[in-house]
Amino acid sequence: MKKQLSKILIFLILTGYILSCDSVKRVAENEHLLTNTAVVVNERKDNTETINNLLYQKPNRKIAGIPLRLHIYNLARNNRDSLFEAWLDATPKRRARLTKKLSKKQLNRLKNSSMGFNNWLRKTGEAPVIVNEEKTKKSVKRLQDYYINNGWFDVETTYNTKKSEDKRASIKYHVETGHPFIIDTISEKVKSPVIDSLYQNIKRNALIKSNEQYKTTNFEQERDRISNELRNSGVFHFDQDYITFEIDTVGTNKKVNVGIQIQDRAIRTQDSIRREPFKIFKIKDVNIITDYTFENRGKPFQDSITYNGYKLYSYNKLRYRPEALTDAIFISPGAVFKDLDRTRTYRHLNELRTFKYPNIQYIENPDNTLTDTIRLTPLKKFSLGFSADASQSNIQTVGFSLNPSLLIRNIFRGAETLEVSVIGSIGASKDKNNIDDPFFDINEMGLDLKLTIPRLFSPFNTESIIPKYMSPSTRMSLSATSQTNIGLDKQTFSGTFNYNWYPNKKVSNRLDLFNAQYVKNLNVNNYFGIYQSSLTSLEQIARAVNYIDSGDNLDFPEETDAFLDYALNPETPSEISNDQLATINSIGERKNRLTEDNLILSSSFSFINDERTNLFDDDFSIFRFKLELAGNLLTSTSKLLGLKKNSDNRYEIFNVAYSQYVKTEFDYTKHWDLGKKNVLAMRSFLGIAIPYGNSTSIPFSKSFFAGGPNDNRAWTAYSLGPGSSETFNEFNEANLKIALNVEQRFNIFEDLNGAIFVDAGNIWNVLDNVEDDSATLTSANSLKDIAIGSGFGLRYDFSFFVFRFDIGFKTYDPSYREQNRWFNDYNFSNAVYNIGINYPF
Repeated sequence: MKKQLSKILIFLILTGYILSCDSVKRVAENEHLLTNTAVVVNERKDNTETINNLLYQKPNRKIAGIPLRLHIYNLARNNRDSLFEAWLDATPKRRARLTKKLSKKQLNRLKNSSMGFNNWLRKTGEAPVIVNEEKTKKSVKRLQDYYINNGWFDVETTYNTKKSEDKRASIKYHVETGHPFIIDTISEKVKSPVIDSLYQNIKRNALIKSNEQYKTTNFEQERDRISNELRNSGVFHFDQDYITFEIDTVGTNKKVNVGIQIQDRAIRTQDSIRREPFKIFKIKDVNIITDYTFENRGKPFQDSITYNGYKLYSYNKLRYRPEALTDAIFISPGAVFKDLDRTRTYRHLNELRTFKYPNIQYIENPDNTLTDTIRLTPLKKFSLGFSADASQSNIQTVGFSLNPSLLIRNIFRGAETLEVSVIGSIGASKDKNNIDDPFFDINEMGLDLKLTIPRLFSPFNTESIIPKYMSPSTRMSLSATSQTNIGLDKQTFSGTFNYNWYPNKKVSNRLDLFNAQYVKNLNVNNYFGIYQSSLTSLEQIARAVNYIDSGDNLDFPEETDAFLDYALNPETPSEISNDQLATINSIGERKNRLTEDNLILSSSFSFINDERTNLFDDDFSIFRFKLELAGNLLTSTSKLLGLKKNSDNRYEIFNVAYSQYVKTEFDYTKHWDLGKKNVLAMRSFLGIAIPYGNSTSIPFSKSFFAGGPNDNRAWTAYSLGPGSSETFNEFNEANLKIALNVEQRFNIFEDLNGAIFVDAGNIWNVLDNVEDDSATLTSANSLKDIAIGSGFGLRYDFSFFVFRFDIGFKTYDPSYREQNRWFNDYNFSNAVYNIGINYPF
């Protein structure tokens, strides 16, 4: 192993040396390749991305110290078209022979193909960065401006270019900042009495403060802040141009005296400009035109109504209930003008998904009031959608699906939207249950109804608890699906009723008042046809105890169920050992869990705090929390109705034992921007679901699993855990999960990025009916079964999505119980290869 590593190291060193000798291949004799830049601030080198981004010229980007893209560029040949022509004429009759053999058109194609690869090298590569004196001077100026804008008014900036005889050069920038200037006194001069009164109330939140270092950005942000505060306090004509700052540094001993001036309103006439004090404006009237179009302008209105001070007009019959529109409008008659009200009105009207982008216009009245006119252009009442898909998976050779949908707007005259979608799919399974079945033996049909109401649908007034600026909405949905020849086949019916609201841009809340789900398995006899590993384990034990001959198999479901009944008899046959009995019992419990019908009626609350400022933010955190309670209402109802329990001591509704549990999840993601397109990403997750009352286990659909491209990438989905158990089940799940992921992301070149990662976590059973100690979290000592995977990957950014490829290696495998767990399968043959879309977290 050591010899191999030394050979690899020697190879890399030689490769780097050879490539480095070729770096100046495309550099002219009188030019120099920029190989290094450094910025020294007060005799200390500054490598921060902020400072590096100020430079107009940077060396060619390197990977592992090698300018790979520069070498790719250097592989391209200059004047490739003339070189090809010279090659044609290099030997007698070559051109004539090739033209006769290929035709002139084909010969041109040959020429273009050779040039195409050459052009690809140039496009993929990176041209050498040649030292440019003008750009160096511009970098010096930009460095100087940066430090001046951050309070170092006496900064001195110089540079030194060091050139070598091998056509390489480096540039060192020297910055001497001197002492920073500190803000001392702050005075204000406000002309308008109204503005002065308002300013005294808002200046306590000023961004310019005494004894702090001068920063130009603080003055720019303070101007915006003052302008926004005043425009949200009724000063209709105000903008930030009325605010000026006077900076005095003469004879102040590195101090900055700041004077804030706010001028009176400037009123421009044809010949002059006069100034008047600002005044507070109120909203006199709010007119809402509900069906405005360009063609309708100037026509008389046919319908109108006044509601809570709002005046609604329509060129045709009014098609909306007044409160449906006024609830989305924050500009109120009689209220003080606020710019924020207009912004919120735009946003909420767009969220209705009923109108095109609205037009809001203010008209000034002689009595210092405003008349607001809101013009709404309705979208079409009906919208049709259609999508089709072709797919292939591990269970089907080919599959086709169709998904038509219909969107109905304003269905109940309250700006509600109803979405009706249908799904229909067919597929050809790889392993047919019956050889006489047709080629397309898989089918699925489903219907989904979703109604969105742009307010909280409640008999109570919720405005004081969840005001309308939080964009409250109510969603109701009903769906039904039926699957055939997919797993155990099943029918699913579900319905939800939930509230959504957003206190601010970062926080979102969702309350599911109820979420009902009923799952009926149609083909439970095919259980061992789907879960082949359980069948294999059962047959091995049956052969070992001579229940069947060594060459025989168990037919399902008759023989498999018979052997389970035989082995799990209250009086266990003597030939079955305790270990074998434990395995059989586990198979039986799992079969019962996965084949039972499920009835779940739950309520839940979800909270998300997302600190991202935009899609390109690389320094943020996201916290998610969810609490779900199921079965409590059905239990109370069962007791009130005096229902009897079944043989398993569980209440049943519609002959199905319903589930009862409490489930909670905590998910925290944090990204750190390290600069130069380097990001450190971390995610932690804790989830637990505890059955009680009418349940002793968690439904499969509500349990946790580990592994997969978005979890622990060294294991495939559902293959890890529970705990240290050595299961070979197709789907391993449990009711407790811990996960921790850390990933370092870095740029390779252009849109290609790389990553190295470490994933840790596992699942366990806790407080349920599983008795296997290896699969159960019994104490803190069980945390030694946390699995660790590590690996690396590539990501290509297509702007609208990221294509991801990861390779995960089993670093610490808890399934090795009696021996060392580290690096047992740490090789490419046992690695897991993951393909995903977008980042895992």
